[in-house]
Amino acid sequence: QVQLVESGGGLVQAGGSLRLSCATSARIFSISTMVWYRRAPGKELELVAGITSGGNTNYVDSVKGRFTISRDNAKNTMYLQMNSLKPEDTGVYYCYARLGDSWGKGTLVTVSS
Repeated sequence: QVQLVESGGGLVQAGGSLRLSCATSARIFSISTMVWYRRAPGKELELVAGITSGGNTNYVDSVKGRFTISRDNAKNTMYLQMNSLKPEDTGVYYCYARLGDSWGKGTLVTVSS
């Protein structure tokens, strides 16, 4: 199983920015599709953004134009740049590696109004 470690969460005011990171030591990182999910309070798990090994990306409609997913294969790290944050972005954000079917433990993002 692939070990994934998220970081970068915290408390921010609406309109602010955060950058999440997902780091792994796994050599499969560079060939795996990587995904950010989130679970908002009282809601189901939601796919936020994904990036293939080739760099193709997709986003849930609610974050398009505000969030940017990226990856640095040399550092085995994936990022989620979150701008113009809204209270509804609050939740625990999880990193997922499709190759290996592995999850991180999550990082909490809280956006205050």
